[in-house]
Amino acid sequence: AGVARRHPAQAAKVLSRTVALRRALYGLFKNALDGSQPAPAYLDVLSRELAIARQHQKLSPADRRFHWKWDRPQRALDCILWRVCQSAADLLTSSELSQVRRCGGPDCGWMFLDTSRNHSRRWCDMQDCGNLVKVRRFRERSAKAYSLASKRRQTASKT
Repeated sequence: AGVARRHPAQAAKVLSRTVALRRALYGLFKNALDGSQPAPAYLDVLSRELAIARQHQKLSPADRRFHWKWDRPQRALDCILWRVCQSAADLLTSSELSQVRRCGGPDCGWMFLDTSRNHSRRWCDMQDCGNLVKVRRFRERSAKAYSLASKRRQTASKT
């Protein structure tokens, strides 16, 4: 936050890139879910951000193996974008892409990776969307039961 305050113009540019990346990722994953071709503009945004991110990756030895390491992320305002776009690209190119789901909540547009055992998860979060849908169903059933009971009472009182 301090770096952003000291460099507001740079922070504004990073915010603009963040919004564009978010829009592009949503579009790419939505296209993948729908089985449609992704918009070239979405791929361009992700590719551009990946190119920037990869400039900050260094191959580093560790325990007889190698791994990718990010250089000086604490000084860069856009360091979170590096990891986000890398993770998104990894998911888009993996077999796990078929496990991306759209939340079943009526007012929710979130997507999530279904890692449940039988891949039957329906909500982005059970505490939010899942609970809301279940409460709505309960209230609808209760209202129907109350309405039916009222009709029965009215019919019974007429006889």
